[in-house]
Amino acid sequence: MRSRKTTVSLSLVLVLVACALPLVAADRFITVASTTSTENSGLLRDVLPLFQRDTGIEARVVAVGTGQAIELAQRGDADVLLVHHQPSEEQFVADGFGVTRFDVMYNDFVVVGPRTDPAGIQGMRDVTAALAHIAAKRSPFVSRGDDSGTHKLELRLWQAAGVNAIAASGTWYREAGAGMGSTLNTASGMDAYALTDRGTWLSFKNRGNLTIVSEGDRRLLNQYGIIRVNPARHPHVKAADGQQFIDWLLSEKGQQAIAAFRIEGEQAFFPNAKKRGA
Repeated sequence: MRSRKTTVSLSLVLVLVACALPLVAADRFITVASTTSTENSGLLRDVLPLFQRDTGIEARVVAVGTGQAIELAQRGDADVLLVHHQPSEEQFVADGFGVTRFDVMYNDFVVVGPRTDPAGIQGMRDVTAALAHIAAKRSPFVSRGDDSGTHKLELRLWQAAGVNAIAASGTWYREAGAGMGSTLNTASGMDAYALTDRGTWLSFKNRGNLTIVSEGDRRLLNQYGIIRVNPARHPHVKAADGQQFIDWLLSEKGQQAIAAFRIEGEQAFFPNAKKRGA
């Protein structure tokens, strides 16, 4: 009788352990601080389940502007950083917050605006000339105004165009202080111009009267980089799992997953992990 009770008890323990295993596996996750563009476009929703299937690691994304994403990683509130402003990324590594930066993929930025095109820039390839026309005509322009990678690029382009856009804040130049999707919603409602990454634009459904008016300038390249947060700075970060995510995303399988992602049949991101410094 005692032997039978022992067998029953052991069987019960094994059943409980078996039931608990999926819960343990489900708790294996990393936090990725990334940009709103990777989230708004749908890329990460498409790619991350493939990574989890291959590794058993869930990647939980905090999607904010690049500046905010870097701050999160600096505080140790993320294990991996995936953003798109290379000077800030390189500074992050130089300051000891990150281990190594890798190119992972790219697309481009475009200037969108109303079909009526009051600034007369439709088809302009020179983006600084297009911005100068917008300023000269005092045509409404909506900026993200949130220290994101897109915002940083936009300010650099205004400077190259010889325009002090910040001085015009509240007049023809409006700062949304929001992500790309919200900024495009504001621009659509105002029939205003805006700078956007192509991935978010392709997935944006509330275009209204907006269309692409300027594209193709080399200065509109949108390069994404990925960095593991430095465990020497933040010992609690999940260094091994974070590295596994980076390795997977830079691998042939991860790069193929990025290339395969489509929005309305159009490729939104182009992998370039093997083109260091591109």
